[in-house]
Amino acid sequence: MSTHTPSRRVAGLARVAIAYLVAVAVAALWLAWGPATDALWLDTLIADLLATVVIFGFSRYHHNSSFYDAYWSVIPPLLLVYWWCRGDFGIDDVRTWLLFAMVSVWAIRLTANWVSTFPGLHHEDWRYAQLRDDAGRWELPVDLFAIHVIPTLQVFAGMIPAYVAVTRPAAGPMWLVVVAFLVGMAAITLETIADGQLRRFVRSARAGEVMDHGVWGWSRHPNYFGEFSFWFAIALFGVAASPADAWWLFIGAAAMLALFEGASIPLMERRSLARRPGYQAVIDRVPRFVLRPPRAGGSVRSRR
Repeated sequence: MSTHTPSRRVAGLARVAIAYLVAVAVAALWLAWGPATDALWLDTLIADLLATVVIFGFSRYHHNSSFYDAYWSVIPPLLLVYWWCRGDFGIDDVRTWLLFAMVSVWAIRLTANWVSTFPGLHHEDWRYAQLRDDAGRWELPVDLFAIHVIPTLQVFAGMIPAYVAVTRPAAGPMWLVVVAFLVGMAAITLETIADGQLRRFVRSARAGEVMDHGVWGWSRHPNYFGEFSFWFAIALFGVAASPADAWWLFIGAAAMLALFEGASIPLMERRSLARRPGYQAVIDRVPRFVLRPPRAGGSVRSRR
């Protein structure tokens, strides 16, 4: 490993931190002095998009769209706190505290996981480069919308049930709040286990070796399943606050599912098949998304 790697990593993290401070400052200035609408959610959506454009500017300047990576986990708790402060509930609302605790644990864990694996600005997520390359002369709008704006809209949609939960008086049962909290914490636990197992595998894996043990033997993408389950839990919090709106409060979770099933998983699977010949055996044996016992046939590694 190059002796310059640690300094490059720290310098990269510092630049990313500056980008996020500027983005949040722009959003805060808009919320404080920009023209307000009649809807709190719309005001915050505009601020969220303005912050996204700031991150996009840093991405383009540094020729690295991975500037956006941490936006997924940094912004939701800020949205939640802002909505909570602007709502009518006091600090003794148990439902809101449980939601805040769950979102905070998720955000801290996911952001810390990103920081721990961040190598520096010399590295960019391969999926971003592939999207831009495939877009040809349309690479700039693809970079802006597909890599930055659309994920922001998906996360914002996923947070709408949280908005409902902290800005409306509770109309649903408390037991559903507890269920939502337990589902969310279980999802975070699953993601933590999956990420830890994957890190250990990457450190010791031989070229072409496939991951098919631990929770990765029950799902080919347990991290994505955990992430979807977290957003499903957010939707449950919204339903617990407003059961009459249940029919649309799952739109955000559905958008997350569409992202994983329609984009992230196919990209990862094609890459794994191209780089690891044994991955087809994993596809044949291990469930794609939801955790289930693997199909009969023994572990992939035991047949090698």
